[in-house]
Amino acid sequence: MEETIESIDLITRKPNVRGGRPCIRGTGLRVTDIVVAMRYHGRTPEQISEGFQVSLAGVYAALAYYNLHKDDVDADIENQITRARELRDKGVGSRRTTLLP
Repeated sequence: MEETIESIDLITRKPNVRGGRPCIRGTGLRVTDIVVAMRYHGRTPEQISEGFQVSLAGVYAALAYYNLHKDDVDADIENQITRARELRDKGVGSRRTTLLP
């Protein structure tokens, strides 16, 4: 019998969804969102599935994608953190300052 390679197609990228970042199919939930929930918030896959209302299979597919593309996903997370800090330091989103002239 020949080997058959199965593919799990639960992670997609669309240019018009979340900047083309990899997401769980049918959602806007990014792989980075799953990794951040686990790494920084200590959530289990089951808690993520329940909290974000996505299938547990989708969460595990995101984790598998992360493990296959760790360097790229980690770099994306670091870029997001850097950008958030820059915006915070500029007062963007703060009620104390305004972006209007």
